[in-house]
Amino acid sequence: MKVELFDFDLPEELIAQTPLEDREASRLMVLDKNSGQIRHSHFRSVLDYLQEGDCLVLNDTRVLPARLFGTKDDTGAKVEVLLLKQTEGDNWETLVKPAKRIKVGSVISFGDGLLKAVCTAESEHGGRYLTFQYDGIFYEVLEQLGEMPLPPYIKEQLDDRERYQTVFAKERGSAAAPTAGLHFTEQLLQDIRDKGVHVAFITLHVGLGTFRPMSVENIDEHEMHAEFYQMTEGTARLLNKVKQDGGKIISVGTTSTRTLETIARDNEGQFVESSGWTDIFIFPGYTYKAIDGLITNFHLPKSTLIMLVSALAGRENVLQAYEEAVKERYRFFSFGDAMLII
Repeated sequence: MKVELFDFDLPEELIAQTPLEDREASRLMVLDKNSGQIRHSHFRSVLDYLQEGDCLVLNDTRVLPARLFGTKDDTGAKVEVLLLKQTEGDNWETLVKPAKRIKVGSVISFGDGLLKAVCTAESEHGGRYLTFQYDGIFYEVLEQLGEMPLPPYIKEQLDDRERYQTVFAKERGSAAAPTAGLHFTEQLLQDIRDKGVHVAFITLHVGLGTFRPMSVENIDEHEMHAEFYQMTEGTARLLNKVKQDGGKIISVGTTSTRTLETIARDNEGQFVESSGWTDIFIFPGYTYKAIDGLITNFHLPKSTLIMLVSALAGRENVLQAYEEAVKERYRFFSFGDAMLII
């Protein structure tokens, strides 16, 4: 299957640059995955589509202020570093720009030497492995020096860094937000619980795959970057019971989806307490084993994310819905509007 099959025309002015003041105020497109029927609503009405006994599954990862700006010690050249994954101790996998300036042994200073990094290895696509040196607690230094790693299509400055966190963010470790979850408020989550809908949490730390474009023509040649996930025993038990009782599992975001599908795939359709690394790549032809519905944002053309959505609702239905979204002036990508697929 060709990557080009998932292309669509998107006017640049529809790429949302700033979050709405009210998280719930985003628009909501509801797509019937079987018929392709489309309805238009607002996000707070998502409650109308959830039934007692269903379960909403959210990713509680917390985004690190993972973008650092420093200088190369020997030349003073400016360097940008994006933390992707902590490998062990003070060792991190990162993206560096411009990568050609940083070789093994290069030293980078941040914040007038408050934080330093030594390059220990190189990898593809601008990747570098760095070992950090500092006094005190690393995450406190990072909070002081780092910036939120907003995607490159967002040009506006983010005034409040908490708007790039979900209200339920807990487990720090992501290089990007699970953006479908940005639409929820504490009150909306409580209203969902009050209706008898279960709310469960898993963790997947979003990493390099979010930033890496597809560089192949055929989908089956693409390799996903592995990301760390975990599910507790309590969540696994709840999800199995929901399935057993005939309730629906509604995943919030592609990251939650990939976690749920990884665990169900590896355990004959059951959920179990587990943690590990997943590089699952979901595209049309895949048979879903875990989820019944999905809440997600509108994604980049030719991305692995629109392919995942197309595997659930059909490529033709999804591209038709995206065409409708452009026509109706929906807001796209991280700070944009949402789609519910049921």
